[in-house]
Parts: sequence; C-alpha cells; structure tokens
Amino acid sequence: MSVAEPRRIVLFRHAKADWPQVSDHERPLADRGRADAPVAGSRLADTGVPFDLAVCSTALRTRETWKLAVHELDHRPKTVYEDRVYEASPGELIAVLNETPDDVRSAILIGHNPGVHHLTEILAGSADGDARERMNRRGFPTSAFAVLTFEGGWKDLEPGKATLVDYWAPSE
Repeated sequence: MSVAEPRRIVLFRHAKADWPQVSDHERPLADRGRADAPVAGSRLADTGVPFDLAVCSTALRTRETWKLAVHELDHRPKTVYEDRVYEASPGELIAVLNETPDDVRSAILIGHNPGVHHLTEILAGSADGDARERMNRRGFPTSAFAVLTFEGGWKDLEPGKATLVDYWAPSE
C-alpha cells in the first residue's frame, strides 16, 4: 500500500459504564452500555469502513464495548489492547497512532474522554457536511464515534491533518 492512499481512523468512546466499588480501570459497562455498544457496532458497520486494526484501551469498559460492537462488523480486525490509551491525552493518542504500520489502511481506536473528543477536534482540520456541527452540539457522549480521513502514512498523522467525515452518537 502506498502512503499516498487515504487512511481512515475511527475514534470510538466506550459505552456507558457502571460505578461499582472497583478501581476506575475495572469499571464494567452499565446496562445501558451493554445495550448501546451493539447499536454503535451496527452503525460502525454502516460506515462501510473495513477495519484492518483496532487499538483498544485495557480498561474493562473499553474491552467490553469492543467485544459487543465488533460482533456487528462483517470483518473482525486484528485487535491490540494498549495500556497507553487509558487516561491518554490527545498527544499520547497521536503517538500511539503514529506507531501503526503503514500497511494498515483503516484503524479504530476505542478509548476514553476527554482524550477521544479532544483528539477528534485536534486532528480535524476540516469537516464534511454537518459532522462538526453535530459533534459540537452533542459533545462526545458514551458510545459516540468520529470517522476521520487523512493522506499519508500513520507517522504523518498530526493536528489539523485529517478531515472529519462522519460523527455518530446514540439517539442521533
């Protein structure tokens, strides 16, 4: 694959988590999260993006979200569970994405707020249609995702380089 071909990155916030007496890292999904994650997975399938790679936080709620969402996809991508995605800043998330091999055309990152929302805002130098307006109006609630495209290799991904081409949140 040429690094000149467009790449896609989907930034996906985990589904609604519960608040039991456990560490933040071990918080499971709430009932609403278990219901929303497959719906988000179905909407991810509707984007037509065949993911080559999924990078998922090691937190329980992100792993559970991905397990429920990925069953809705036609193709199950290779999944990497990455400690650095948990509580990551946008810069740390960009560093993780910069390590993506160049044979990966489309990737999905399953993470947390505020990092995922801020990363979307930072990467999106432009937007198609009303995607940015809808994201600004809704914020980045649980189970929301943004689809971005960019030119070049993963090492070239940096602020302002991508186009926000789609945004979805539950009850959109």
